[in-house]
Amino acid sequence: MRLALVCACAGAAWGGWLGARHLAGAASALDRLEALTLDLRSELAGPHAAPDELVIVAIDEASVAAAGRYPLPRATLAQLVERIAAAGPRALALDLLLVDPGPEADDAALAAALGRAPGILAAAATTFAPSATTAAVLPQARDLLLPLPALRAVAHPAHVNLATDAGGTPRHVPLLLALPGGVLPSLVLAAASSGAATVGFDADHLRLDGRPVPLDLGAHLALHFYGPRGSVRTVGAQQVLHDPAVAAGLAGRVVLVGATVIGSGDRFPTPFDAALPGIEVLATGVGNLLAGDALRRTQAVRRVDAAAAVALPVLVVGASALPGFAAGLLLAGALLAGWCLAAYFALAGAGVWLAVALPLAGALPALALHATGRVWLERRERQRLERTRDALGRLQSQLVAKRLAADPDFLAEPVERPAAVVFVDLAGFTGLSERLGPARTHAALRAFHGLVHREASARGGFVATFMGDGAMIVFGFPDPAPDDAARALALAQALIGTLGGWLATVAPAELPATALGSRCGVHAGTVVFSRLGSEQQEHITASGDTVNVASRLMEIAKARGAQIAASEAVCTQAGPQALGGAGLRWSIAEQLPVRGRREALGVRFAFADGEVGEGAE
Repeated sequence: MRLALVCACAGAAWGGWLGARHLAGAASALDRLEALTLDLRSELAGPHAAPDELVIVAIDEASVAAAGRYPLPRATLAQLVERIAAAGPRALALDLLLVDPGPEADDAALAAALGRAPGILAAAATTFAPSATTAAVLPQARDLLLPLPALRAVAHPAHVNLATDAGGTPRHVPLLLALPGGVLPSLVLAAASSGAATVGFDADHLRLDGRPVPLDLGAHLALHFYGPRGSVRTVGAQQVLHDPAVAAGLAGRVVLVGATVIGSGDRFPTPFDAALPGIEVLATGVGNLLAGDALRRTQAVRRVDAAAAVALPVLVVGASALPGFAAGLLLAGALLAGWCLAAYFALAGAGVWLAVALPLAGALPALALHATGRVWLERRERQRLERTRDALGRLQSQLVAKRLAADPDFLAEPVERPAAVVFVDLAGFTGLSERLGPARTHAALRAFHGLVHREASARGGFVATFMGDGAMIVFGFPDPAPDDAARALALAQALIGTLGGWLATVAPAELPATALGSRCGVHAGTVVFSRLGSEQQEHITASGDTVNVASRLMEIAKARGAQIAASEAVCTQAGPQALGGAGLRWSIAEQLPVRGRREALGVRFAFADGEVGEGAE
C-alpha cells in the first residue's frame, strides 16, 4: 500500500507539472503523439459537411491551361475578380501574394475590380519575434509581405499564416498577429466576419454578432477538417469567367480565390488528405467560423485535460494495487482505454478536442513505476516466503508439507489407517553424553537424527517424531501400502547395523563397546493419524494401541538383550523373506505379556550373532 501511495503521489505531481505546461500552451514532445491520436480520431469520426455559404474559386489546371501560364496574368485575374464582384458576394478573399507589380494598366484594372467588392488580400508574416515561448500570447510578426499599395488602398490585407505541427499538418489558424503598431487579422477571420455587425474576443471565444466560436490559447482557431480535397464547394476560375450561371451562384457567399493547380504552392497533410491545397485549409478555417464547428479546445477543455493528467495516474495506480495483480493491470488498462474512448466520442459527438497524449504521459510512468515496484516487492516477498518455507520444511517432514500444500484440510479430522510402526532407541547414550559434553552430544544427536531420517526416507518411512536419543517411524503415512510391514522390518534391521557402526566412531576409547547399542520395537495394526496441539501451533501425530505396543516392544527387546522385538503380526504381514540380514538371527514366536495390555502378544526377537537368546533359530 505504501508503494501505491508513493507512486500515486509521484504520478499526480508529474501529471500536475505536465498539466501546468499544457495550460500555458508550452510546446513539448507530447505534441507529436497528440497529433497522431487526433488524426486517428478524426479519421474514425469521418468527414462532415462544410457550410454551403462558402465557395472556393480554384485556379486549377483548366484555368492555367486556358491562360497559358501560371501565375495568371494580372488582366485575367482582374477579369475574374470583376466577374465575382459583379455577382455580389458577401466577401471576396484572394489567397494570392500580390507583392510584385504587374503591367500598370492591369494592376489598375485589378484595383478597380477589388474596389467593387468587400475585398480581402493575402499578406504573410515571414519571421516572428522569438520572445513568445507559449501559445498563450498572440504571435508577434516581425517581417511582413504585403500586397501592392494600390491594392491595399481598395482591399484589406490579412495574413494567411497557419500553425502546423511537427509533421506539417495545420492544426490552428492564428486569428490575430501582433504588429508593432497593432494587430493584423487572419484572412480566415476577415472573410468570415465580413458583413458582421459586431466582432469581439473574450477569454477563449470569438463572438461574431454575439455568436460564440471557441478558440484556443492566443486567439488560435483549432481547425476541424471537413474531409478530403473537394469537401468545400469548389468551382474553377475558368467556369466563373465563361459561365454566367456559375458566376451568379456566388451571390451572397463568402468566396475564396486561390490556386489548386499542381506545383502552384503550399500543400498540407491532413487527417483526410495527404496533400490538401492551402486554399482549402484556409477555407476550412472560414467554414469553422461561419458554422461554429471548430474544434473546441478552450481553456476550460485544457483544464479538463490537466485534471485528467493528475487524476488518471492516481486511478491506474490504485487499480494496479488491487489484490489480483493481473486483474488490477487489466482494470488500469481499461481506465486508460476508457479515457481514449471518451476523447474519441467527445470529438466525434461534440467536436471537443480532449488531450490523449497528456493524460497517458502522466499515467503510464506512474503505472510502470508501481507495476515494476510491485513485481520487485512480490518477488522479494516470494523469495522470503521460500526461505521461510525451506526453514519450516526442515522442521516438518516434506511428506507432510507437500500434502498440506495440496490439501490444507489434511487431517483436520482424525483418521484411522493400517500402518507399521518402528521405535528405535540408543542404549547407553546417557553415559556417552556425559563423556562427550554438551557440544559433542549435540553433534552426536544431530548425526543420529540425520542417519535415522536418511534410512527411513530411503524406505518410504515417515519420521513422526524424534525423542532425544530415540525416534518413531511410521510406514503407511500419508497413505497405506501393501508392503508397509516389510519395509518397517527392513528399516529396523538396517538401523541396527548402521547405528552399530556409527556408535563405534563416536564412542570414546575408554567406554566399553558393550555399553552402547540400539534397540528397535516393530508392530503393525491400526493407527490414528491426527493433528494435535493448540490453535496457534499444531503437529502431526500417530497414536493408538499399535503405537503403544511398538514402544513397549522396544523396552522388551532391551530387557531380553535383543536388538529387535517385532510382533508376530508384523512378521506375518511382512513374510519370512523380510527376516534376516544385517548379521541378525531371529527367534521363534513366543507369547509374552505386554505392559498395559490384558492379552499376551506373539513376539519374535532378533539377536546379533553370538547373542542368541532363548528359542533362537
